[in-house]
Amino acid sequence: MRGSFRSVVDLMRATAEAHPEREAFVDGGRRLTFAGWDRAADGLAATLAEAGVGRGDVVCLMLPSSSDYAVCYQAAMRLGAVTSGINPRLGPAEVASIISRTRPRLTVVDRVAGVHALHPGAGRLIGRDELDEACRRDPIRPRPRIDGSEAVAIVWTSGTTGEPKGAVFGHANLEACAVGAGDLSRPGDRRLSPLPFAHVGYMTKPWDELVNVITTVIVPSPWKAGQALRLIEEEAVTVAQGVPTQWSLMLADPHFDDTDVSSLRVAGTGASTVPPELVREMRRRLGCAVVVAYTSTEAAITTRSRVGDADEVVSGTVGRASEGVAIEVVDAEGHPAGGGEVGRVRCRSAAVMRGYWDDPVRTAEVLREGWLTTGDLGRVDAAGNLVLVGRRSEMYIRGGYNVYPAEVEGVLGEHPGVDKVAVVGLPDPVLGQIGAAYVVPASGAAPQLDDLRTWCRQRLADYKAPDRLELLTELPLTSMLKVDKQALTALGARTHDLTRAARPSSASSGPRSRPAGSS
Repeated sequence: MRGSFRSVVDLMRATAEAHPEREAFVDGGRRLTFAGWDRAADGLAATLAEAGVGRGDVVCLMLPSSSDYAVCYQAAMRLGAVTSGINPRLGPAEVASIISRTRPRLTVVDRVAGVHALHPGAGRLIGRDELDEACRRDPIRPRPRIDGSEAVAIVWTSGTTGEPKGAVFGHANLEACAVGAGDLSRPGDRRLSPLPFAHVGYMTKPWDELVNVITTVIVPSPWKAGQALRLIEEEAVTVAQGVPTQWSLMLADPHFDDTDVSSLRVAGTGASTVPPELVREMRRRLGCAVVVAYTSTEAAITTRSRVGDADEVVSGTVGRASEGVAIEVVDAEGHPAGGGEVGRVRCRSAAVMRGYWDDPVRTAEVLREGWLTTGDLGRVDAAGNLVLVGRRSEMYIRGGYNVYPAEVEGVLGEHPGVDKVAVVGLPDPVLGQIGAAYVVPASGAAPQLDDLRTWCRQRLADYKAPDRLELLTELPLTSMLKVDKQALTALGARTHDLTRAARPSSASSGPRSRPAGSS
């Protein structure tokens, strides 16, 4: 489906006309065609307009991932309104913060009861049970003119380092995301969608869905590995996506070996470090290419590996710049870092957000002359692949030396006794900060601190070896299934007196420690 379109709305009408009976969504027992999606959005737009929603107004969606969510998003676009998705897993304070800052004209919720009392600024409420009737209404005549200049979405950052920030995107941003998808999207794909629709991974994808006539297969919430596997087989999924945690759970599911995954042409992953052994196991057992992608909420697309890249590229880097994207690494003064030096990652593309919602000060801090400076630290290797070493906020300084947790995690993750690992910096009166490794042991293993330190020192500078070790049955996760490092830092503070590593007598001496206790 190609052509010249001003907006997602124009593209939707063209796609629905050209492929009316093609499935747009598989949502449990519901199958929504492109024609059905277009017609439902028209009807709901009439209901929203009657409620006073117009150009520039905000519509909040407090809904799980669903075809209903997609219909609401398209309906708001037809009125020139801006959709703000709210992840149902967010806490009350986070939800209240988003609503107070967006001041929505209308909010669509799963259940109306009690929402006004909790969020009095949510505007008019529409319950999910009202959508079917609203979608059957006659369309607005004449339809509002959408010229492509409108903002369409506010996507909220995870908030793990503070109050969530709302990245604003318009039609042109969504078109650029479709271009940058590369081999993750092909015409006629059937794509498994495992993450909340409020995430940037869905909110910036409508142009891609429509131009490639992609069927989106929704994994029900809460996500379960068995359900995801069943859908891959039953729906002949060609592109399956998931964070490393989800892929690990699918491969470990007792029903995996009985599942037909031969329809897959590519398995996509990202959002956190991908252990090399996971990449190898995915390739072997899925029988398809594995592609890792990296971005931030604000950038929408940044880098990805390519089909055919070697395992070490997929596991050790986040690939090269996506189509239409320029990337570089800069030092503290904003000058390009050379020679593979570590610096802050920044990117420039037509997909980059317009700015933060109602926050020009924080927008100016990260967006300048078209370049978006991320909070991630990395370096570019000789082949042009970006190697991430951690977030700027996660870096810690041990005895005067910078330590990047992602680098240490990558090495520890290769240890045969380690299944999962996360490293955080904790305060220390002698060295300033020390490294604490939180490890989920491999089956039957009981890794010791001395062994892990020796493993690291054979592969990294000695000061990067962890000083403390905690053994956990599982790592805590955020609502986006990323490792919750704030929770681990808090855990480290609580157990400081229970698990203490011996310290060197001075910062200049070699690191020495004894095994820490395990939780």
